Amino acid sequence: MKPFEGIRVLDLTHVLAGPFCTFQLAVLGADVIKIEPPDNPDMTREEGVVPALNDMAYGTYFQAQNAGKRAITLDLKEQTGRDILKRLIRTADVLVQNYAGDALEELGFGYEAAAAIQPKLIYCTLTGYGRTGPKANHPAYDVVIQAFSGLMAANGTAETGPVRVGPPMVDYGTGGQAALAISAALLQREKTGKGQRIDVSMLDAALMLMSASVTDTLTTGVPPHPHGNHHPRYAGYRTFETADGTLMIGAWTNRQLSRLFSALGETARAAQILQTPRSQVGERVASDAALISGHMKSRSAEQWEGILNEARVPAARVRSLDETLQHEQLKSRMVLQETGSTPVEGGPPRFPVAAFSYDHGTPGLQRPPPRHGEHTDEILTELGFSSSEIETLRAAKSQ
Repeated sequence: MKPFEGIRVLDLTHVLAGPFCTFQLAVLGADVIKIEPPDNPDMTREEGVVPALNDMAYGTYFQAQNAGKRAITLDLKEQTGRDILKRLIRTADVLVQNYAGDALEELGFGYEAAAAIQPKLIYCTLTGYGRTGPKANHPAYDVVIQAFSGLMAANGTAETGPVRVGPPMVDYGTGGQAALAISAALLQREKTGKGQRIDVSMLDAALMLMSASVTDTLTTGVPPHPHGNHHPRYAGYRTFETADGTLMIGAWTNRQLSRLFSALGETARAAQILQTPRSQVGERVASDAALISGHMKSRSAEQWEGILNEARVPAARVRSLDETLQHEQLKSRMVLQETGSTPVEGGPPRFPVAAFSYDHGTPGLQRPPPRHGEHTDEILTELGFSSSEIETLRAAKSQ
């Protein structure tokens, strides 16, 4: 049994952060129902690397965080659509939404209204800046939050200036924070019998992803400066060019740096580092980095990775994502999984599911990403609608 089997989640989210949150609940067994307007589906349905799938409203960008869910279309601008959502809320444990501004409240489905229908409901809202403060109603995407939060200014080099992190890490980090908050609220409900209102901010999530930098800046008033791949104080914490490829070394501690020099045959320097106070190691950063660099050209990055890892020094060849996905390490894990059905032609054969596994009830996928409104009839039937009533609703275009 998976942890959230028997839990129903209503997913009124779109793009990445909200759908990723509910995706994490789905892979843990929750019955996640994705609710979309009939004429305005999740915009990511038309985004991805396969144009034919985009034209089918089944883009790979959408598929990445929507497998395992069911999908229904509801026109919440119509009274019938709103009535159906009310019936769904009565059956739900969790509602997650990221509508812009007060749009959902204006439709009659803010927290107070939803809680009146289902008092034990966990109601989670994801927004760019949170529901309080002067920017509460301002729009945002991942890149905008990277800019506002200080993350972009901390990335890059002095020469390049601010550089955004390529993948939408803030979106996914926000979704992970929201899934954690909902999980905790469900546990809390078991103890108190009370529902909960959750306010998740992308900005706040970005700060959580930079916790150490935030703490340092609060302490000194000085923000982190971009230094690219080279740490300004630690010679063993940077990239090096080898005979073939780029190597990232993560020798952070004195002991790791000593092991690094021992692996390079620089035994005298290795012994010195063990006797050097931590605060003084950085005083020889330039000469130490030059010493390490002088050895790197003698072997390939792949060879150095093996040598240093055997010496218990963190190091890895800089790989492209396609290389990583083919590595035997990933094949030994459960992070990439099939959905149990034949992949759509041209679509992804597997999906990233979760960064952890259990001995029993581990995260997994039971169904592929849903087509737009694919399970509408199924869900309406569960709510007690007859086939003739469903046809009437469809003719009226309220679902």
